[in-house]
This record gives sequence, structure tokens and C-alpha cells, in this order.
Amino acid sequence: MTGRLRDTVSLVTGASSGIGEATALALADEGATVALVARRRDRLSDLEARITTAGGRAVTIEADVSDREQALAAVEFTVQRLGRLDVVVNNAGVMRIGPAAEADPSDWEHMLSINVNGLLYVTRAALPHLISAAGESPRRVADVVNISSTGGRVARPGTAVYSLTKFGIGAFSESLRQEVLGARVRVGLVEPGTVQTEITDHLPDADREATARRTEGMVPLLPSDVAEAVVFMVTRDRRVAVNEILVRSAEQTW
Repeated sequence: MTGRLRDTVSLVTGASSGIGEATALALADEGATVALVARRRDRLSDLEARITTAGGRAVTIEADVSDREQALAAVEFTVQRLGRLDVVVNNAGVMRIGPAAEADPSDWEHMLSINVNGLLYVTRAALPHLISAAGESPRRVADVVNISSTGGRVARPGTAVYSLTKFGIGAFSESLRQEVLGARVRVGLVEPGTVQTEITDHLPDADREATARRTEGMVPLLPSDVAEAVVFMVTRDRRVAVNEILVRSAEQTW
């Protein structure tokens, strides 16, 4: 552990797998105490044990951030249990793809509820605590990092609503950045390309096969590659704000 985030508290949503899991591990390795937020308690408990065994500190919070009350409770529990909140990583997200004319609107609602509403609920609940931490911390700064996607930069056939959610995260992040920079809260946007995660596991067979064809021959990013981008953002000196990182597989064209 390098300790660049010693005596700080981070909250990571979607921490039960993939980018969220890797980010929680990376933040803990920097000395942060990490609040692990997701719906799968068994996975979170396993992750907490791994962090603790490595000499770090973490707490498990089972919550569905698309539910406003659960999102608020997760943030409040973190502050009450750990005493502060310095970093929030909004990572929870899902992907559903396919032609808009054939889509099930419930899939759209599911994406909007997690990708957009969940991020908004957690951010709103966390902001007063982040502002407070920035004013009191020896680091003199706090951070919000929102995980978007290359789908938030380039819209492709079959990704209309997924891209809508990710483009929206980018717009929200930039507006929020301007609102809170005077309070010493930085807002960062990380836009990963194709990553080896579970995000496609729940797609119908046809959509999963289409995704596989589109990424054939590509070496995907590892979740840890994205986690490194998050850590880079939040460990900069107070004078530095890295507001956007686009990280793609070396073979990715979009």
C-alpha cells in the first residue's frame, strides 16, 4: 500500500464485480477505507474479506442505488460508520442493446433507473459530505468520478438508449464540475472502451453474439486498467483536476 489516500473514505457503487471491484481494490491499496455498495452481498462480503486480508479496511453495504431511499441510506451509513466521505465512484451500470423499434421499453427503464437515476441519487446524497471533507481534509480536495463509456462519445446502431444514458452522464459531470469547483470538489469522467466484465452476460443470445462479432480480434481492457485511471484522477495534487480520461482497447476503432 502506498498510502496516498490514507485517512480518506471512498464509496464505490457496483462494487461486486468488474470495474467496481477492481476500483475498490485499487483505492484500498492506496490506503482508503472503502464502502462497497452493490446488490450482491455475498460478492461484497468476499471482496471485503480480501481487502481486509491485504491489510486494508472496507465495509459492505447491500443497496440498490436505483432506489432513492437506498442510495441515500448507503451514503449516510458510510458517513456515520466511517466518519467522512472523500471520494465517490459512480460505477453501477447495465447495458441493453438492440434496434429501438424492437426494444422492450422495460429494458430502457431499467437502464435509466441504474445508469442515470442511481448516479444522480448517490451524487446528490454525497455532495454535502464531499464538500465538508474537502474543507477539512489535509488533501484539501474531494472527488466524484463517474464511469461512462465510449458509448457516451459515439452512438452506434443498437445502442440508442444505452448511449443516451452515457452521453447524459457526460453532460451532468461537466455541469456539476463547474458548480462545485469552488468548493474544492473535483468531478471526473472515465470513459472505458471494451472491458472484460460481466456487462454482456445478461444480454439475449443474439445481442451477445453481435457484440462478440463487433469485438472479434480485440484484446479487451481489464477492469484493473480502468481502476488505474480512477486512481490517477483522485490522487492528483489539489492544484490538478483531471476531468476526463478515455481509455480504450488498443484495437478499438470507435
